[in-house]
Amino acid sequence: MIATLDELDVEGTTVGVRVDVNSPVDDDGALADDARLRAHVDTLSELLERGGRVAVLAHQGRPGSDDFVSLASHAERLAELLGRPVDFVDATFSETARDAVRALGNGDCLVLENTRFYSEEYMEFDPDRAARTHLVEGLAPVLDAYVNDAFAAAHRSQPSLVGFPTVLPGYAGRVMETELDVLGSIEETAEPRVYVLGGAKVPDSIDVAWSVLEKGLADHVLTAGVVGNVFLIADGVDLGDASSDFIYDQGYWDEIDRAADLLDAYGDQIALPRDVAVSRDGSRHEVGVNALPPRDGEAAMDIGESTLSYYRRILNDAETVVLNGPAGVFEEDAFQKGTRQLYDTATTAPTSIVGGGDTASALRRLGVDGFSHVSTGGGAALRMLTAERLPAVTALENGPRAND
Repeated sequence: MIATLDELDVEGTTVGVRVDVNSPVDDDGALADDARLRAHVDTLSELLERGGRVAVLAHQGRPGSDDFVSLASHAERLAELLGRPVDFVDATFSETARDAVRALGNGDCLVLENTRFYSEEYMEFDPDRAARTHLVEGLAPVLDAYVNDAFAAAHRSQPSLVGFPTVLPGYAGRVMETELDVLGSIEETAEPRVYVLGGAKVPDSIDVAWSVLEKGLADHVLTAGVVGNVFLIADGVDLGDASSDFIYDQGYWDEIDRAADLLDAYGDQIALPRDVAVSRDGSRHEVGVNALPPRDGEAAMDIGESTLSYYRRILNDAETVVLNGPAGVFEEDAFQKGTRQLYDTATTAPTSIVGGGDTASALRRLGVDGFSHVSTGGGAALRMLTAERLPAVTALENGPRAND
């Protein structure tokens, strides 16, 4: 059983709060999108209003990437969102960081530097070993409690996610609590239940399809994006060299065999695209599956109108829709149609749940809303939908309690 903020005696308590604010940044390294910060405002506001002394832990980017930057601009934006001062210290577990945490008063907030600036945080450990890292051993002595609100990173087993709740009383923040409540009870939602699996994370999507079909959680699985292209090839469709080369270059060629096995086992429940959109002579052109392959150099960039009509009929009868991944290259105006119309139709279902990551980014870009729940996590949401254990959640369940 995971404790929540309802069980935390906040006033005067120094709380380490792990959030996931990993966000796009501009060329100068400044925050370019604050959607992930906004998600944590309720948790942080509640802790501060209840008199907590809050030290925020988070990561940004990966070593070597352009977005591997300081959290200084995140702290500035967080202050604007919270409507109160937020300090920043360019250290995470050093004496400088500990002094800054010790100096916090009731209702004060401090953002510590990017946890991934330290190599241990980019590694995964079992909880006991994570608790012995420099990050945890350095910072835990100045904290009274730990709150994990970083659902989007909960599928990782890194020190800031599993080490702290091994040595400190751990609690789920409001984002974490909501995500676990919604995604952890998917089997209780009304049927028919339809999963829409798109995007480019082919292995994860095939894992989800296997899991939900084997467990009877899905009445239909609709495929789109690169996922749909892999299933089309598995079904014997010649998508042409451009699409096939992309799948091969991504290392997904072996996934075609897995998709073929799925079609053999559950083909009557898996819907494949009936047409695709390609770029021809500078504009969108739709090609029926029976007319494939397309011309040389043309890649399948979206689903077409015939597929949309087919998928709408299935979605219109659904009581629950779970979406993960866009239907095509929505970043290009000519290929937004499939994603926009598919998502618009899904919002009419009584229950509509969106896996985070690229799917949430597509929603924001296209201005589509009206869903029952939009997850903050991509990989974490997928794992929950396949009933896998999330290391950060397990650490919260197994850690010490304040009254132990």
